[in-house]
Amino acid sequence: TERIIDNELRLIPYYRNDEASLPVDQDLDVCRQVDNREKPYDVELLHRMYDYLTAHGDCYYIEYKGVLVEMFAEENSEIAVVVCKEYQNQHIGRRCVLEMLKLAREKGMERVKANIYSFNGQSQRMFQSVGFEKNGGGMV
Repeated sequence: TERIIDNELRLIPYYRNDEASLPVDQDLDVCRQVDNREKPYDVELLHRMYDYLTAHGDCYYIEYKGVLVEMFAEENSEIAVVVCKEYQNQHIGRRCVLEMLKLAREKGMERVKANIYSFNGQSQRMFQSVGFEKNGGGMV
């Protein structure tokens, strides 16, 4: 189900849309931030990854002012957000995380976590700003 966050931002359930997702997932900076990956994703890997996330949790496109700016997923009480570079630092990820925390409460989850690499200070600060705390290799 689509989730409207505010008049600028909504979460749209995942569907295969390579035109929207592939350019972001081939950005080497984004690949490193999210998965500490030094090479871009290919279409086959993206399909397997997003199909898995959809089958085991909730996976959404983030739409900001009518533009798909990337993905948000929740699986087994773990959340992840990816925002393309040109839309980072506009509080899009923060607003999406707050919405996903509401969804987690609706599902009866008591805790959620996020695995963020130690070098990704930008994501760590964003998650901490909404109440997550560092816990070993991740955040809860």
